[in-house]
Amino acid sequence: MISRRTFVHGTGAAAALAATGARAQAAEIAIGILFPTSGAGAQVGIDARHAIDTALDIINNPHPDLELPLAKGSGLPGLGGAKLKVIAADHQSDPQKGRAEAERLITQDKVPALIGSYQSAVAATISQTAERYQVPYMAADNSSPSLTRRGLKYIFRPGAHDEMFSTAMFDFLDDLKKKGAKIETLALFCEDTIFGTDSANVQRKIAGERGYKLVADIKYRSNTPSLTAEVQQLKAANADVLLPSSYTTDAILLVKTMNELGYKPNAILAQDAGFSEKAFYDAVGKDVVGAMTRGSFSLDLAAKRPTVGKVNEMFKKRSGKDLNDLSSREFMAMIVLADAINRAKAAEGPKIRDALAATDIPGDMTIMPWKRVKFDESGQNQDADPVLLQWTGEKFVTFWPANAAIAEAKFPMSKM
Repeated sequence: MISRRTFVHGTGAAAALAATGARAQAAEIAIGILFPTSGAGAQVGIDARHAIDTALDIINNPHPDLELPLAKGSGLPGLGGAKLKVIAADHQSDPQKGRAEAERLITQDKVPALIGSYQSAVAATISQTAERYQVPYMAADNSSPSLTRRGLKYIFRPGAHDEMFSTAMFDFLDDLKKKGAKIETLALFCEDTIFGTDSANVQRKIAGERGYKLVADIKYRSNTPSLTAEVQQLKAANADVLLPSSYTTDAILLVKTMNELGYKPNAILAQDAGFSEKAFYDAVGKDVVGAMTRGSFSLDLAAKRPTVGKVNEMFKKRSGKDLNDLSSREFMAMIVLADAINRAKAAEGPKIRDALAATDIPGDMTIMPWKRVKFDESGQNQDADPVLLQWTGEKFVTFWPANAAIAEAKFPMSKM
């Protein structure tokens, strides 16, 4: 027979043991990250891990010289100094694999939040899974506008989407026209997943509204082995500006095919993706001097904001390269999520979701040229101001907008 004293002593011991277990559990919180680390997009996934590990270093260890959320202390003060770690999954650029890996991370590894995923097509399935389990999904580098227009409550995107990016691109073209540049015809060139399709839909709409003539509107199969027929069409159209939306391997194939067929456009203004990647410029950089791309990140900002340069050096020690449009957004996604978990004071999906919805981080507390991070009801940050960059043959320089620019754009490309 168990005496009252024995029961009280036993329950007290159990409570103490439970508290010890809770403290041990709180000492480390795992976040699920989903990127391609095999196949055509592998390098993006590898760089994403370097970016997220850089953010974890800043979150988990004191960095008093950095003006970023949680940088001054060690861990998450709202959770007793708990540290963050990640559990990584390779979605292999496959939407269904992404869905399965997201479910595994949530149900088996018990992660309270997810970050991903490079391809917007994969983000579409991951975010649906996250919604079902009430786990926030941070769309770190996904730019398809439709992702935050499906009525989901657990998706959040700190960066801009392609409608915001494309508006900046057309504002720049309009400005060039006002200055006397001949820009009347455009050629759209997009891959056939949700990224390319949404990008082309937006650009087609804006082009019509602003009086530009589309002389080519080409959709090609992603990861195609040949673009000969498509480049022949582009060459025949000879638009004033080529607007490509292509991932890295396709972008490399595009430029190599252009060279083979003797096609050199007056200007390339790209929708990021492959045109922001070091692998692309390592492969064909000498052939696209003067190419322009939209972006989220400007390393030129380091001249005004020292934290940008310091974070870039931390990332470069891990990766051997500078931050770019993708890796900078992946870094910020981890910082923004950590800030929300800290304010939620709990590693629970619904509480983290509510904290994310209440986020309001000033732009100068990020490494981005954004006004701030504040999500609307759809989970989109409307204050993620885009920049436009031009490839000099050695590096990118920011030329748009004026408050971020360090140089004027060279148009046409042959002026570089």
